[in-house]
Amino acid sequence: MSRRHLSTLALFSAAALGLTACAGGATAADGGAGTDRTLVYAHQQEPACVFGGWIEQAYLSYQVLDSLTSLDENGKAVPWLATDWKASADGLTWTLTLKDGVKFTDGTAVDAAANFDYWVDGGNSTAAVWLGGYYDSAKAVDATTLAIKLKRPYPQLPETISQGYFGIQSAKALKERTAEQNCEAPIGSGAFTVSEWNRGQNILLKRNDQYTSWPANAKVQGPAKLAAVDWRFVPDGTTRATALKADEVDAIYDVPAIDWQQLEQGGFQLQKYVTGGRPQALTFNTREGIFKDESVRKAFAYSLDRPALVETVGLDVIPFEGNGSVSQATTDYSQKAADAYSYDAAKANELLDAAGWSERDAEGYRTKNGKVLEAKLPYGAGSIVNADGASILQGVAEQAKAVGFKVTLISVPQSELFSGAYSKPNESDIYAGYWTSVTSGILYINWRPDTEKSPNGNNSAFTQDATLEKFILEGNSASDPAERAKAYQDAQEYIADHAYAIGLYDRLSTLAVAPDVVDVWQEHSQGGPVFHDAHFSS
Repeated sequence: MSRRHLSTLALFSAAALGLTACAGGATAADGGAGTDRTLVYAHQQEPACVFGGWIEQAYLSYQVLDSLTSLDENGKAVPWLATDWKASADGLTWTLTLKDGVKFTDGTAVDAAANFDYWVDGGNSTAAVWLGGYYDSAKAVDATTLAIKLKRPYPQLPETISQGYFGIQSAKALKERTAEQNCEAPIGSGAFTVSEWNRGQNILLKRNDQYTSWPANAKVQGPAKLAAVDWRFVPDGTTRATALKADEVDAIYDVPAIDWQQLEQGGFQLQKYVTGGRPQALTFNTREGIFKDESVRKAFAYSLDRPALVETVGLDVIPFEGNGSVSQATTDYSQKAADAYSYDAAKANELLDAAGWSERDAEGYRTKNGKVLEAKLPYGAGSIVNADGASILQGVAEQAKAVGFKVTLISVPQSELFSGAYSKPNESDIYAGYWTSVTSGILYINWRPDTEKSPNGNNSAFTQDATLEKFILEGNSASDPAERAKAYQDAQEYIADHAYAIGLYDRLSTLAVAPDVVDVWQEHSQGGPVFHDAHFSS
């Protein structure tokens, strides 16, 4: 039986209509067998390149590029391209044994060494910041041995490189192909290859029939069962959910909370992965503006009934997260940091009065010396913050107003956000956003001091706190798990004590899958969909 003749064109926006027309060819080749068909998947965001430093790229490149390690459900690294790894006694050299005989789809043998220098030289901004301050060099000792030298010990390196940002590409392709070619169709050894990309519409991923290098935690040993994956870009969540219910697509990403229960009752498979790392948090600009004053930061935290906000919008789908630096899905999480602030309007008012914001204007906003207590809060609409998140931010503005804050929400398009808009200290007062990670090592990226000599554009609080940095560095290099946990938790609690950031909700990766699709699952480093094992039940 052939599914999805794509007759319900009214489901799609004008942009998606073009997608439907061009994707029809892919589904027309769909056979009746459950293991040799095209799966149609609706994703919400289209990246500029398949491989890169954004999580949306990691989801895509995971299908095309193998990594050295994979992550199991307990957060431990398991073999992928690397079968074994060990650190030297001083923790400064990691030796990885690679699978023998694995080839990239261009026919060259897998050699991972060149990728490390490629990443840190600008090939992947996120991989570069993970390795920054730690990575020294990588060398192929022989055809199946890779040596990675570090400047400082980093015991969690095998877990860190399981993220999609560390997908291994052909060194020959990186050297001989154009940047545009490697952007649109990177050459890996993965389960699929990029067959075609119709910008604004879809990417067609074609099965790699010579696939030999599945991870240890794969459900299928061998090439993918699907002939192809039609990876479509459908920005609107309601449109994606409606298309799934109408049998237009087989799976969707980022399920709106309001559609969750109906899809579940309709027999669709619902999957929810709480990503580790920094949650969707509010980080205060401590260098310029009203939040230089710690008491004002704390007043803002006390002004919000954050659990109620998240519950109202999230409908038991989106989890509340009080910790402003690390999500509950992350190892070495501090519950104490998460519990630091609860709603207390009286406390908020008391702090603001003491800080000199004791007058109010005609609209009810607090003032001091004629200046309004205003906080500019830009957010990445439709990219970093989805529709549910935007509703939660609206609630933040409304609740903070009750104690006298004027929160100005600024919806920032993806193009502007990724071009650096509102990234400077004088441009905003609160940063809203997340950063996925498999360990609390994310603290190093988000909180390493931002100084003139050593800028850190990922430190959205613009802090230069040596005490905080000390905790984080101790955690990163601790070989003893108990010592590592204490250092990371000290860092989280320090951030909470000084109200550098407060949590709102955990960043989710959600999937809804048709009842007749088997073994689509979420990988454990970032919650992206895995299609290597998927097939239809009939």
